[in-house]
Amino acid sequence: MPKENANGQAAPEMTEKAYNELVQVRRDKLQALQEAGNDPFQLTKYPQDSYSAQIKAKYEHLAPEEEAGVSVCMAGRIMSKRVMGKASFAHLRDNEGDIQIYVRRDVLGDEPYAAFKKMDIGDVVGVKGEVFRTKMGELSVRCTEVVLLAKSLLPLPEKFHGLKDQETRYRQRYVDLIVNPEVKDTFIKRSKILGQLRSFLDAKGFLEVETPILTPFEIGASARPFLTHHNTLDMDMVLRIETELYLKRLIVGGMDRVYEVGRIFRNEGMDPKHNPEFTTIELYQAFTDYHGMMDLVEEMMKTVAQNVCGSLVVPYQGQQIDLSHWERMTMVEAVKKYSGVDFDQVASDEEAIALAKEHHVELPETPTKGAILAEFFDAYVEEKLIQPTFIYDYPVEISPLAKRKPSNPAFTERFEYFINATEFGNAFSELNDPIDQKGRFERQVAERKAIDPECKAQVDYDYVTALEYGLPPTGGLGFGVDRLVMLLTDSASIRDVLLFPTKRAILGRNAPNLSHLPENIHKRFCAHPAEKQDALFCCSVNFHHWRYGFESLSPVLTDKTAAISEGKSWRGRHILPRRLL
Repeated sequence: MPKENANGQAAPEMTEKAYNELVQVRRDKLQALQEAGNDPFQLTKYPQDSYSAQIKAKYEHLAPEEEAGVSVCMAGRIMSKRVMGKASFAHLRDNEGDIQIYVRRDVLGDEPYAAFKKMDIGDVVGVKGEVFRTKMGELSVRCTEVVLLAKSLLPLPEKFHGLKDQETRYRQRYVDLIVNPEVKDTFIKRSKILGQLRSFLDAKGFLEVETPILTPFEIGASARPFLTHHNTLDMDMVLRIETELYLKRLIVGGMDRVYEVGRIFRNEGMDPKHNPEFTTIELYQAFTDYHGMMDLVEEMMKTVAQNVCGSLVVPYQGQQIDLSHWERMTMVEAVKKYSGVDFDQVASDEEAIALAKEHHVELPETPTKGAILAEFFDAYVEEKLIQPTFIYDYPVEISPLAKRKPSNPAFTERFEYFINATEFGNAFSELNDPIDQKGRFERQVAERKAIDPECKAQVDYDYVTALEYGLPPTGGLGFGVDRLVMLLTDSASIRDVLLFPTKRAILGRNAPNLSHLPENIHKRFCAHPAEKQDALFCCSVNFHHWRYGFESLSPVLTDKTAAISEGKSWRGRHILPRRLL
């Protein structure tokens, strides 16, 4: 019978057979407990009154071998265990950290001590005991009681190798949080960031509201939605791609400052900066413009960074980002600065097309001067914007909801702000002319349908009707919470700041938690190259006494996969190319 390592965890290069035998040993232990009337899953609560960090802070003054003279009651997970003859040490991990527990047979009793010796790494236990500092200087709890509260039936990844496979960490976040406690810090910080954002906006007089996630039809925006169907109403619906239009309806209704922390859904590609569902904050303020939004963004970013990170200079992926200084440039100025091309001197679409060809800039689907300016920006400017920068005055062709500049109607009162070559937010002086808005919506939908005749996009005429009742001059802002969290936690991927990022499901009923496997075994079943993941089949596999389906490891791709990778049509439907990780 195989043994777990010295810490009671699965060795990193264990064979599949040995791993299965370890799992069986744990199940046998559970069965023995249940037959003896000691089923841990029958317990419903434990009187926890102390936490590791609190104890360490309160009794840090204790000298070696000094007693605190207090009894505590704690609960958590066993993370290490050293069993000796008449005394043993273990480390208990609770919500605040780790603390050592000291278990003696003469204190606990023969039977309870024998039961403790049979406990495994990963078991959830409750302990009572006296706080003291050991001869070696470690603050500990001398246990008078150890109660098994939940049996861990699967070994945790080996302590020193840990859970390293990134895809497994995303897929099985619960294991990641157990064995990589620093991951928890990122999500604690995320919660603080959201709290600070809400506090800042509330103090500015904004009201947090909620708007529908299910919307009645696809609007003309370029973002691809997720489709669903409402059975009772017998109508197709979509998951929202923005919160904007509902929030601006509230401005029409007299709610002058509103914001929403909203989950957004876009049926598009995935990469380190994009997940199909993500969190944004959109806010709208009556009687201000995009310059007012710039000032608000700068103050908000400084406030949140200072309160969460304690500094306005934050490290991000090898860069030192200085949030105390924000540069402001028009798009024309930025393109001139980094490409040498001055679009103020470009007189026509034809001249812009010639410049794009000369500078090897990709032509947009509708090659107007404004759209080509945006392509120049993408090609020459964005990657240079490392420190915080506002880029404003965007072409009207790419800004269907922003108000035109009175002094130059070819441009709109819109800005985006960039940090580390990434767009973090988007803001407008909101378009409140219903006639202009209706025309832009209709053109946008027509262009979508010209590209994709099967597109079901519609004009939101109810929103146009709302504008006809009168939208006051309004400044609006939308920004991604996930990207802000990435910045303030120095996280490289959006999946590092989402507790449960979108992943392809492991097929089959009752599929086991493969993340618990040693890395060499796990990769045999789960490490599929992303470009092959559309070739699916179900096969029956005996493993842990389960039978379940797997995604194919075969390099032979289906026609659908080829269509997706090449952007071709499949079964008569146009499929856009997508990036998969």
